[in-house]
Amino acid sequence: MEENYTQHRQVTFYGEGMKLLGIYLVNALLTIATLGLYYPWAKAALLRYLYEESEFEGSRFTFHGTGREMFIGFIKAIGIFIVIYGVLVACMLSKNMTLTIIGLLFFYGALLLLIPVAVHGSLRYRLSRSSWRGVRFGYRGDLKEFMRFFVKGSILTILTLGIYSFWFIIDIRRYVMKNVRFGNVTFSYKGNGSDFFVLNLKGYLLSLVTLGIYSFWYFRDLFNYYIDNIRMYQDDHRLVFRSTATAGGFFRLLAGNFLIILFTLGIGTPWAICRSLRFVFNNSIIEGTLDTESIRQTEENYKDATGEDLADMIDIGLV
Repeated sequence: MEENYTQHRQVTFYGEGMKLLGIYLVNALLTIATLGLYYPWAKAALLRYLYEESEFEGSRFTFHGTGREMFIGFIKAIGIFIVIYGVLVACMLSKNMTLTIIGLLFFYGALLLLIPVAVHGSLRYRLSRSSWRGVRFGYRGDLKEFMRFFVKGSILTILTLGIYSFWFIIDIRRYVMKNVRFGNVTFSYKGNGSDFFVLNLKGYLLSLVTLGIYSFWYFRDLFNYYIDNIRMYQDDHRLVFRSTATAGGFFRLLAGNFLIILFTLGIGTPWAICRSLRFVFNNSIIEGTLDTESIRQTEENYKDATGEDLADMIDIGLV
């Protein structure tokens, strides 16, 4: 079927720095006052604001996650880390070299395996608790399959001294995107490791030779590569994502954010976050035929936030 790529759509972000600053201040005060226990509610409040300020086709997105769900996940995540650290400390206190080595292998092996568990769980929770016009997003990846795939990629990356990481990153992106759902709408990612490797090699070398000046073109190329290779499917229709970002746009964004944060001693960070989100959405166009009225609910409601909290503790952002 011939596609009509003259139809353009995009998400618009309406968030304001002052409102976001207010949320950050309240969250910080309550988190300090409760010795960190308020953190899950703080994160839920932040995500609710960011979703509610993001609009597509005249309707805002909604985040349904709650502080209670995230608190339960937070406790589970802390319990997992207590066990991992407890085994390591017990082995080291034994003053037995063999047990110490076993403890270290267990510790680093457990951390390596926790990464795919956190990514998988975080995607399932975050997408299931996200909706637009009442239709939930979803993630259908299989944890065992993702863990095998992740461990293999990690070993190959170590054995190749990091060179395989470019293929590994793209493979993760392809796996995740093919398992993302928005009701009955599906996605895919068409990038490949070889192109990504060449793009990064060119970016590294030219940024080095130009003393960093080329980095703004490098950031543009990376952003464009991530966006331009996303596909979305509804029935027989294929929609494509297209980036309109430029090197000049990246320069204005990054230089502006740097100056805002520097001259406000960090207080202006919420304004920098709003500028960044506005930049991403304003430069990501969806082209093709999309019947928003026929998008129907297909995904289950998933409320276990353990992966979301594990991802925070390991400091992993969503893929």
